[in-house]
Amino acid sequence: MTLAHLHRPLGNTGLQVSPLGLGTVKIGRNQGVKYPSGFDLPDDGQVRDLLALARELGINLLDTAPAYGTSEERLGPLLQGQRQDWVLCTKVGEEFVDGQSRFDFSAAHTRFSVQRSLQRLHTDYLDLVLVHSSGDDLTALEDEVYPALQQLKQEGLIRAFGFSGKTVAGGVQALRDGDCAMVTWNLREQAERPVLDYAADHGKGILVKKALASGHICLEGEDPLTAGFELVFSHPAVSSAIIGTINPLHLRQNVTTVAGILERRTAGTAD
Repeated sequence: MTLAHLHRPLGNTGLQVSPLGLGTVKIGRNQGVKYPSGFDLPDDGQVRDLLALARELGINLLDTAPAYGTSEERLGPLLQGQRQDWVLCTKVGEEFVDGQSRFDFSAAHTRFSVQRSLQRLHTDYLDLVLVHSSGDDLTALEDEVYPALQQLKQEGLIRAFGFSGKTVAGGVQALRDGDCAMVTWNLREQAERPVLDYAADHGKGILVKKALASGHICLEGEDPLTAGFELVFSHPAVSSAIIGTINPLHLRQNVTTVAGILERRTAGTAD
């Protein structure tokens, strides 16, 4: 099973993304994360193999962030010569230092963060940059971060920008002025559905985070993967779900499940 033939547009950004994206927090940080069990960070060889497997499985979307520890720094050298194969998404606003998060949504820090990500990822442009919300979505959006991202987009340093938030009001406001929102949407949490509805009505992009509730859904029911992904892709606004695994077997299982769901839907539509 592969997702290569199932890529879809991310709203009206012009980006084509695989329905599953690879989240990379687990290659850079294992402190202060909310997974069911602890884990060791993989070595460079394991990460290189995971990236190769993701490409083989038709995944082209990589999600990282400065707040993901050493994720960006590790990805940069490992992606050498592959830039054209990936849609790179990173974030601004949150820094994770000495086990603590701090937030800065100023124009100066936004530009600094983007330029640092460009250097770390060994690229001269970023496909998508999202604002990492502190939880107070509207206050963050009232700061300088969105105008700064718009300016960076005009300069060609980023292709699209948006918001990874926690509230309906924040998600809708972010979509009014930006290109994309990353929302929580899973079997346990569906409160942000109005954000997905707004995106569908206005041609905006939606990425789903915590599609499997940070792995907790995988502990429930007879076929939790299928049930979870059926719900995630039941909404037409969803372009891609970010899966933060470092387990090759889990990655294959996720791809097989999603490919099966989307192919059945395509066949049903054709009928």
